[in-house]
Amino acid sequence: GRVKESGEKHKGSVEIPNLSEENEVNDTEINVSKRKGEGDVLKELMRTEGTIKVRAALRDYLKALKTEFTLGMLLPTKATAGQELAAEQKLSGNTMQDSVSPQSLDIVGVKIPTVKILLREIFNSPADKFYSIFTTKELVQKFSKYPAVIEAEKGGKLQMFDGCVSGEYEELVPSQRIVLKWRCRNWPYEHYATVALNFKDMAPQTELQLECNGVPVSSEDSTRQCWKKQYFEGIHILLQQSKDNVE
Repeated sequence: GRVKESGEKHKGSVEIPNLSEENEVNDTEINVSKRKGEGDVLKELMRTEGTIKVRAALRDYLKALKTEFTLGMLLPTKATAGQELAAEQKLSGNTMQDSVSPQSLDIVGVKIPTVKILLREIFNSPADKFYSIFTTKELVQKFSKYPAVIEAEKGGKLQMFDGCVSGEYEELVPSQRIVLKWRCRNWPYEHYATVALNFKDMAPQTELQLECNGVPVSSEDSTRQCWKKQYFEGIHILLQQSKDNVE
């Protein structure tokens, strides 16, 4: 920093020894130090106003980490992918979750092992209105809390969660079915899964039957959590808010 009165520059350091998502940011310890001499006014400024700005940046950082982890940002190298395939093949059918099909394990695209994910969820909305949540830009942005690109037509582009998820629409049957070419940003280059969203009308509710083919094995858990936390929970909240507004 620079002292306004004298114009002198001084260097110091900021140390954050206990940053963790388990701790409140306001409880995070922030240590400020500098060499002895003039410029202590800068040190004091960093301890007061500077600490406020540092904590604000830490909140944004932790929020970004949680979002990117949930959306499958941590992926294996090409070397570890082969090791994970070998380990996965040693698993017996009895040790795998019911929602994962052992036969779906495959080598596609850039020679990575993949898996199929099956999910079901019931939403308090008729099928026609529920279908629009996946095809209307304004509604997508409301439940995702991020700007989105939604071109709901065959071949139309899809981008959500600040670019962490992208793809395109491959099939649209109003109130019944949507098929997406879908990927997380840090999946291997140009590798896409195929996501089929089938809407079962159970008026006044809708059962969503999701089938996601081609998910990298290493990203199975994070992809499952992406749909449950980022999509399903967000949509449930949106529907509840809409219901409250009507009442």
